[in-house]
Amino acid sequence: MATTPTRRRPVRTLVTLGVLILLMFGGLLAGTQWSNASLTPKLALDLEGGTQIILTPVSDEDVEIDEETIAQAIDIIRQRVDASGVAEAEITSQGGRNIVVALPGTPSEETLDLVRQSARMLFRPVLAVSGPEATTAVEDPAADEGTATEDPAAEDPATEDPATEDADGSATEEPATEDPAAEEPAAEEPAAEAPEPADPSDLAWVTDELAAEFEAYDCTDEANLTGGPDLVGPEDAAVVACDASGFAKYLLGPVEVEGTSIDDATSGLRVTQTGAVTNEWVVNLSFDGEGTRTFRDVTTRLLSLEPPRNQFAMVLDGLVISAPSVNTVIPDGNAEISGDFDRESAGTLARQLSFGSLPLTFEVQSEQQISATLGSEQLERGLLAGAIGLALVALYSLAQYRGLGLVTIGSLVVAGLVSYGLIALLSWVQGYRLSLAGVAGLIVAIGITADSFIVYFERIRDELRDGRTLVAAVDAAWTRARRTILASDAISFLAAVVLYFLAVGGVRGFAFTLGLTTVVDLVVVFLFTHPLMLLLARTRFFGQGHRLSGLDPEQLGGRSRYVGRGRVVAAGQPADRGAPARPASASAPSPSTDGEPVAAGRMTIAERRAAERRAAAGAPAPAPEGDAGTDGKDL
Repeated sequence: MATTPTRRRPVRTLVTLGVLILLMFGGLLAGTQWSNASLTPKLALDLEGGTQIILTPVSDEDVEIDEETIAQAIDIIRQRVDASGVAEAEITSQGGRNIVVALPGTPSEETLDLVRQSARMLFRPVLAVSGPEATTAVEDPAADEGTATEDPAAEDPATEDPATEDADGSATEEPATEDPAAEEPAAEEPAAEAPEPADPSDLAWVTDELAAEFEAYDCTDEANLTGGPDLVGPEDAAVVACDASGFAKYLLGPVEVEGTSIDDATSGLRVTQTGAVTNEWVVNLSFDGEGTRTFRDVTTRLLSLEPPRNQFAMVLDGLVISAPSVNTVIPDGNAEISGDFDRESAGTLARQLSFGSLPLTFEVQSEQQISATLGSEQLERGLLAGAIGLALVALYSLAQYRGLGLVTIGSLVVAGLVSYGLIALLSWVQGYRLSLAGVAGLIVAIGITADSFIVYFERIRDELRDGRTLVAAVDAAWTRARRTILASDAISFLAAVVLYFLAVGGVRGFAFTLGLTTVVDLVVVFLFTHPLMLLLARTRFFGQGHRLSGLDPEQLGGRSRYVGRGRVVAAGQPADRGAPARPASASAPSPSTDGEPVAAGRMTIAERRAAERRAAAGAPAPAPEGDAGTDGKDL
């Protein structure tokens, strides 16, 4: 029978797991020396405390601030905070008007500025569009740009010819007399090559420095997706901006319309000129008087331009939320934005436009440090509950499985070590913070992890009851138990994923740790528990079924099995043809005609009468001879 690589090399599998654990903790140790890593996970707001900021919206005009406005402001602040790498932040509304932002730990001043400062809506023409990644010096574009930027410098030596004359060692007085004449045109060339832009869509806004910045800008970097005043850029100059989703980057002209010129923005199904309602979701946008005049001039100019210069970008908080192309001149200031919208995305864009139209700023009402006294107490009790649960699982495993229970305890220790290392690593790399709900997920994972071991061990014991040797039982049990473990963990992981994406707040922390420990459970079972059992099956203590091993076939009620030629061996014993066969008697099963052992107490009538005669005569029971189909009569 072919054997699997894991069965042939269990030591290699265990060494691989050990190397992975060492690399994980070695990386953490290196991070503590040369970075800001820590061997302990970062704690969330409910366990460590942090900074709480209460923001109050302020408007210079008589503008109604409703719940939708506050909700949009919360979404923008949450996007800023999440993109800056701060996890487990709590951002809520207070009294339907104020915004409460609670940041765990000691946030940086840059993060606090992202919270305090308000967002702005600006409309800019699109000059160029590219993929989100930073483009390095590609040969063809770089060559084209190199000739454009280096021509002035390259033309000077070409017109002066002294470079070749100097190389020849000829007289240098002639290039000296030509230098002033050659330098004067070179000094005048930059002024001739930098004309004033005719309008905001003119490509003259794109200088060499701006083109280089556009190429080097990376919209896959989270730092460029935080939004905020630092990304808005000057209003009277061209800027580089990212798409809010990080799928593209834009080169934009100066600001032409501000968000305060928006009169209204709504979403709904498209209505044709005949009054028919279609199934297409659109966003309807209208401007005030000044905005209408400006928007009419802009659409007139953009309509005559080629793509992508016929697009008009809507920039909120320094990020492009939409960049529709102009298909017609809009003289009345009532625009319809269509595209691949559904109900949710159309409503989101309408809310963003409405928020950008409000002349809102946020005033910091209070900023204070909050403690985690209650959370610390709950954490201590939670850890105590987890320790008690772990101890009970260990005691139950030792009582139920005896020596095999040590494998359960060892597997739980390895699972805890890997989970702790991953959480500490995520705290360093991704800014993850462990909340009280996350601790609850870790405690629940103890039962999930122990369940996988129980499924595997019970399958091994079932195989031993069927008369297999321990080596064969481990191999057969793994083939069957593996499917059950994978199915069980897949359901747990799917539930954690659904809970993570549908829930908010601390429940997401619970779902995250639950999903993480489910993956760790699979790693430990495949890379530790099963290879360890393959090694233990070869030892004398477990392989020969010691009473304290938990794998004693007699204690498990194992059945003897027929091995051919009228031979029956005890449960758990190898079918060695040189070993004496176990006699078929009243106290042991006898072979049947189909090759399966017949359990004790279910002998044929002839076998039972023969056993009674032997017992009356006090004669020992002879070993069975012949095939399994004999009737058991004495000769």
